[in-house]
Amino acid sequence: MPVITEIEDLKRIYKRRVPKMFYDYAESGSWTEQTFRENSSDFDQIRLRQRIAVDMTNRTTACTMIGQEYAMPVALAPVGLTGMQSADGEIKAARAAARFGVPFTLSTMSICSIEDVAAWTDHPFWFQVYTLKDDDFMRRLIERARAANCSALVITVDLQIMGQRHKDIKNGLSAPPKLTPSSIANMMTKIPWGLEMLGTKRRFFGNIVGHAKGVTDPGSLSAWTAEAFDHSLDWKRIGKLCEMWGGKVILKGILDVEDAKKAADLGVDAIIVSNHGGRQLDGALSSIRMLRPIVDAVGDRVEVHLDSGIRSGQDVLKALAMGAKGTMIGRAFVYGLGAMGEAGVTKALEVIHKELDLSMALCGKRDVNDLDRSVLLIPEDFEGRWQAT
Repeated sequence: MPVITEIEDLKRIYKRRVPKMFYDYAESGSWTEQTFRENSSDFDQIRLRQRIAVDMTNRTTACTMIGQEYAMPVALAPVGLTGMQSADGEIKAARAAARFGVPFTLSTMSICSIEDVAAWTDHPFWFQVYTLKDDDFMRRLIERARAANCSALVITVDLQIMGQRHKDIKNGLSAPPKLTPSSIANMMTKIPWGLEMLGTKRRFFGNIVGHAKGVTDPGSLSAWTAEAFDHSLDWKRIGKLCEMWGGKVILKGILDVEDAKKAADLGVDAIIVSNHGGRQLDGALSSIRMLRPIVDAVGDRVEVHLDSGIRSGQDVLKALAMGAKGTMIGRAFVYGLGAMGEAGVTKALEVIHKELDLSMALCGKRDVNDLDRSVLLIPEDFEGRWQAT
């Protein structure tokens, strides 16, 4: 068993074990991938203030997000195709998150269905939906989430139109994977992954196939997906989805102060500053650059969380110190899942928790809820002197 001390260790194992098309699906962005790269590299520009001679006993990372108590302010983000990274991947990730005491968010585009995850876990989880045109499907999807005792609805608002991801197109990404000479050759080098996949019946999009009208197989799914996203999405439509759910709502995909203000006006429980991991509008600013202006504008009205770019506990600390009440990790837990299954997700959470706890202590803080900008050294022009006309 290799010694795992950082998320990068899990990523190296993940790359060896998982087929190229699914590795590339996780480890890529849209167009030139500028935003994908800067989501992580911009964290490096922020420095931490070391403090000494402060009592570091009785530290805690316990927190509250949207009124619920968790072991640390980190949630597992909704990631499509998680069940292709490891057999029954969503179930494994949900179980690891529940055991650790953090939220798991199931994607609409998951391989395991809402019912699958609910049957194999004993803790409520969050459920993510896209803004789709089909009201009947959306109502039934939301009812299924309600029946599964999901504790929050995460509405993704930055995917009316899908950004182009070159690697996915070139790899012919699909679930299950299309059998081509190149994909077969690659999968023949991933025998443990293949044996695990042969042992599960869950290889399709479990929330859609058999549930969306006319979608009975992967072929009909492609046609449905091409027409499903609501290009006419507006704030009235988002409000309607909130009303359909009637419970706690989190809006994911806010990257502009004006949009944050409109989201706060809806009365949602939280917003997530996110650019979809750099997979939508390439050339947009990183999430961490946009966090402070959004917190300053609406942080007294709605919880502000951050997603995109987090690869360590220090990244989590920096986001919290800049005002986020919670964070989401996507790729970091996927690396663990692909590398070691459920144990790998647990290891990813352990690594991030340890880095958060120790870094917090070395910054002179004992309680994660006391983190603020006083522990940071932020470049004067970090948010930039951009001009919007």
